Amino acid sequence: MEITKEKYDYAQARIDALLPQITENTPADDPLMVELMIVTDVVEAYEKEHCHIKTPTLGEIIYDALETSGMSARQLADKINVSPSRISDYIHDRAEPTLKIARQLCQVLGIAPAEMLGING
Repeated sequence: MEITKEKYDYAQARIDALLPQITENTPADDPLMVELMIVTDVVEAYEKEHCHIKTPTLGEIIYDALETSGMSARQLADKINVSPSRISDYIHDRAEPTLKIARQLCQVLGIAPAEMLGING
């Protein structure tokens, strides 16, 4: 079944209308819960087909983790014993860290090793 943009928009509107009416105590067989599951499936199917999210680059992963940590590039450089320009190279995808540096980046910035390696789970 083709899910059109109109069906997708309708499903999103129904989700917005249904969510305030449902609690964690709502039984799975409640008509509102059943409808919510159906329209959620419609939204997920449409987005899977039409809304492709690109995988972030290693530089974007490092940059986002750095921003989240509130640490400056200079502070990070000091913590992992590399130059600030090297951190800039990583952030701008001009260079890739060695395994040793990647391990340190994961530890200091809280990046999951699988994310650092580009492994999709």
